[in-house]
Amino acid sequence: MTLRPKLDDDQVMTDTTSLSQLKQAALDRARAGDWNGAADTLHTVLAQSPSDLGSLLLLGDVSHSGGNIQAASDGYRAALALAGQMPNLPATVQAGLRRAQTRLADYASDYAARLDGLIPPSERSARFNQSLDILLGRQPAYLQEPRRYYFPGLPQIQFYDTAQFDWVQDMEDRTPDIQAELRTVLAEDQASFRPYIERGAGHLGGQDHHLLDNTDWSAFYLWKDGQKIEANCARCPITTAALERVPLDFADGKCPSVLFSVLKPGAHIPPHNGMVNTRLICHLPLIVPGPAWLRVGSETHHWQEGRMVIFDDTIEHEAKNEADETRIVLLFDVWRPELSDQERREVATLLGAIDSFSES
Repeated sequence: MTLRPKLDDDQVMTDTTSLSQLKQAALDRARAGDWNGAADTLHTVLAQSPSDLGSLLLLGDVSHSGGNIQAASDGYRAALALAGQMPNLPATVQAGLRRAQTRLADYASDYAARLDGLIPPSERSARFNQSLDILLGRQPAYLQEPRRYYFPGLPQIQFYDTAQFDWVQDMEDRTPDIQAELRTVLAEDQASFRPYIERGAGHLGGQDHHLLDNTDWSAFYLWKDGQKIEANCARCPITTAALERVPLDFADGKCPSVLFSVLKPGAHIPPHNGMVNTRLICHLPLIVPGPAWLRVGSETHHWQEGRMVIFDDTIEHEAKNEADETRIVLLFDVWRPELSDQERREVATLLGAIDSFSES
């Protein structure tokens, strides 16, 4: 039974004497060990007086003593919800509420232990383990929450297995050559790296962001919002050629963006969600001098040079460089593999039109 107590200033007690007698009868039955009889009597009381805090606590107690944990949980939760509306409770009632909180915590712990014991942790799949953590409230269910455009029916995957993308190995094999081009740009033209979040760009939720116009997170673009930066691509011909086999999510005036993404020592990109869920974000780590990580939903990945990372940026994510030197990745976005060629064309047309309308 789920109890939903509510204070009601207009509530009329139908017969205070009979209610007192019923509560006394419930106490007598409880003292005699008749837990079910006591609970039945208390349900009668609460049907007439649903805001009787003492009866709710007693219902939790007798149900607990009778081994009916679900009924005890219902009674205790209802009592705690009601008590939140009632100031200046007597010390004895406050003690009962503390007992209710302790027992609810114990129930939750016992429940978790029983479920955890069903399958040894070493034998669980990663997704089942995650589902168990969500069920037990140990972590939230992180879902796609794009800030601009949601395409339905796509799987909720935080980090993708890079083995399912036939172009990843080629990109990883080219890491040394891409690193060499990056280092040349760094040596010749540091000024070409611009803050990733610039005033008026609308990234990451507004113009008061701590990374706004801040080179702690900066970028050297090969493509920016769908526009190829010819001069920069000419300086990085190997990198540009490597991207020809990659299914970049071209949409006029919107996608893709391809850049060397720089995160200075100690820089933290706070939790946020991306714009559209029809793409995935890829990182090819090029310079990783020490501990640096990317959290997507409930999973945290530590970058390793030359090891591709592919993730859904519409799931809440954040990143931090905890090293003493700069971290740099090649960042680019690709079509989600679940989209058909027709769907990609449709989405590209739509996103281009959205940008056109927003500028008119």
